[in-house]
Amino acid sequence: MKKTLVVALGGNAILSKGQKPTISSQFQNVKKAIKHILPLYKKYNLVITHGNGPQVGNILIRVEQALGKAYKLPLEVCVAESEGEIGYIIDQSLLNAMHGKKIKAGVATLLTQVLVDKKDPAFKRPTKPVGPFYTKRQANILKKKRLPVMFDAGRGYRRVVASPKPIKIIEVPIIQKLLKQNIIVVAAGGGGIPVIKEKGKYKGVEAVIDKDFASCCLAKCLKADILLILTGVDKVKLDYGRKNEKSINKMDAKLAEEYMEKGHFPPGSMGPKIQAAINFVKHGGKKAIITSPRNAENALKGRQGTHITR
Repeated sequence: MKKTLVVALGGNAILSKGQKPTISSQFQNVKKAIKHILPLYKKYNLVITHGNGPQVGNILIRVEQALGKAYKLPLEVCVAESEGEIGYIIDQSLLNAMHGKKIKAGVATLLTQVLVDKKDPAFKRPTKPVGPFYTKRQANILKKKRLPVMFDAGRGYRRVVASPKPIKIIEVPIIQKLLKQNIIVVAAGGGGIPVIKEKGKYKGVEAVIDKDFASCCLAKCLKADILLILTGVDKVKLDYGRKNEKSINKMDAKLAEEYMEKGHFPPGSMGPKIQAAINFVKHGGKKAIITSPRNAENALKGRQGTHITR
């Protein structure tokens, strides 16, 4: 019986920093990543998650530009649209990569709803920047409309929204059934569509869920064996970017937490990935691995990447 592997495909594997965001460039990048992910199907049931930062930002720009000409879309619907866009690219890239090879697998991309707590403190303290950049004058107009805004990285003002913690992946039973039928599943894209539960019914909320936390939640709900987080570096580093930079081959959850407390893994970069890895192994996962797409196969053989164990 195959083990289950959740592969979290980082946003930079879909759109590189500084790269012009186009559909063709996304196809090119995803094609390269799939080349290293597809071979894993021989040994594992595969579930692929992905980021959506640039894509959902562009969708929000379209929404704003179309005000008065088309109906407005709430943020959670924008997330759903990005799941469809990127899911289509990954789905088709997988099918094309199988062509001519002895891999008999189906591919299914699911719009995935993720349950969050409506009382999550994040709703009172929005911190996640989304969408386009604004001038100070535009930002003041948004503030008058009671829309939270912050100055982001010296580039301008941006809207900030809540980023609640994921509790449960609604479509897990469907994903489990698909995996039993040898289907590769693309799910929880961009952290999934945030929903709350009121009087037994689901309702979308304007928020974004961290993609690494959502990937961890999905892996836990599926009782996956391994969480493989693919990002822009081959291994996690201590003192990243400094002269004394040092790669980490292996660490347990306790040591990873100690490094976090010392500030080695900033919240805006490696922090969420390390926290997701810690949460996964603490809740029954065998191990989590952080590496680049090109090292995916070797990482699962223990030859590459940073391995986090219980």
